[in-house]
Amino acid sequence: MKVLVSGGGTGGHIYPALTIVEAIRDLDPAAEFLYVGTEQGLEKDIVPRENIPFVTMDLLGFERKLSLENLKRGYMAFKGLLKARNIVDNFKPNVAIGTGGYVCGPILFAASLMGVPTIIQEQNAVAGVTNKILAQVCNKIALGSLAAKSSFPAEKSVYTGNPIRKSVTQGKKDAALKTFGFTEDKPILLVTGGSRGAKSINTAMIDVVKAEAAKNRMQILLVTGKYTHDKIFTSIKNVVDNIEELSHIKIVPYLYNMPEALAMADLAVMRAGAIALAEIAAIGKPAILIPYPYATGNHQEANARDFVEKQAARMILDRDLSGENLHNYVEEIIFNDQLKTDMANNMKTLGKPEAAKDIAKLALSIAK
Repeated sequence: MKVLVSGGGTGGHIYPALTIVEAIRDLDPAAEFLYVGTEQGLEKDIVPRENIPFVTMDLLGFERKLSLENLKRGYMAFKGLLKARNIVDNFKPNVAIGTGGYVCGPILFAASLMGVPTIIQEQNAVAGVTNKILAQVCNKIALGSLAAKSSFPAEKSVYTGNPIRKSVTQGKKDAALKTFGFTEDKPILLVTGGSRGAKSINTAMIDVVKAEAAKNRMQILLVTGKYTHDKIFTSIKNVVDNIEELSHIKIVPYLYNMPEALAMADLAVMRAGAIALAEIAAIGKPAILIPYPYATGNHQEANARDFVEKQAARMILDRDLSGENLHNYVEEIIFNDQLKTDMANNMKTLGKPEAAKDIAKLALSIAK
């Protein structure tokens, strides 16, 4: 069995692809893989570390306006389609899977035209442009959100949920408490804006940390992002001069053990990326969602609204975010055990922890 996989640009496209690869390997240990990405995306560094054969295509996404630059990118896309055809012809896959990003366009289009069964995996509530186009030629669409169903042909669409890493459901609270030096007697707030951080969330957290440093009613793990950590930490230190001595507040640039942090958290404050939401849904963690306002098609807000409607999360729009209203939302939830339980139960109903396996089975079922 040969499986062609493509997904690039951001971790939100790459990690689901790698999770699906792992699930297919579980079902068919002899399966062979080829991952197609770009030189510019994170996949160039991430995929080879997973011992998956990797090739690149020289592509750039189109600007959302008429421009001379788009003519250049259109020429690159044409060349990319020719290269994609060569990649498919040389590898001869039994099935091709795309998880998003503009690199998926030519490779899955070429595979479809050459008679290779294809699956696209749409993670968001608002379907991406590339996936909408590919839906016309692909065999199946694995939906991460039911809200995206109206964007695709019904006969091709299967609601699977979004694939998440196995480690997410394997985090242990006791081990996490030891790792971070927290205790059982106070609730734990996890705040993250992703690997690059979120300026608005970090800024609002300055006031929250200031208030809770003195009150010592909750434990806080703030993940600032690598690029903004020093600036935010300095800003917090200006208002809490003994911040380094406080055992109930930890401020870190990045987490390599996010599953552990999620396991111990009573409440998460985060953006509304599809994969991050799939992870907290799988383990039933209440959340305050602050959608990234510049996401394509405003899809993060659409993602978040689905969870808010199910009473699994609260939402604060980025333009409305302040230290005061974030602190108010946190206080409303984190000290109310019944509300936390209700939100956690509602969150868990949205979880699809077997999504990767279901997508893997779908791929194998249509493989040529």
